[in-house]
Amino acid sequence: MGIENLTPAEGSTANRKRVGRGQGSGTGKTAARGQKGQKSRSGYKRKRNFEGGQQPLAKRLPKIGFTSRLVKPYVINVEKIKAVAELAEITMESIRGVHKIGAGVTNVKLVGAGAKDLAAKIKDENITTTGK
Repeated sequence: MGIENLTPAEGSTANRKRVGRGQGSGTGKTAARGQKGQKSRSGYKRKRNFEGGQQPLAKRLPKIGFTSRLVKPYVINVEKIKAVAELAEITMESIRGVHKIGAGVTNVKLVGAGAKDLAAKIKDENITTTGK
């Protein structure tokens, strides 16, 4: 069996109905669009989600979802920024002294291979290390 021998399944395809080709065809004259009106005109396009002026379903249903208000910590990789790993005491002020951090940063997380060993040096509750 080759790709040239493939055919659609029986009954899965139908010929397109050709409208507006004479009275005897059954779809002549108005071409199955009915009498006058906006929907019978050429160029008519119904807006997506339009329900005839009724409030659309998307607006009728309650809004769902959730946005967390928890502030994600600023992550510092101690393998790349060696100056943080070499500090005697790790506090927010000491980190700001060796690494540029924005004024709005309140939480810092130390990651990297040597981050777990720095836990004893941390003197600030807003600084954490990886638990692995």
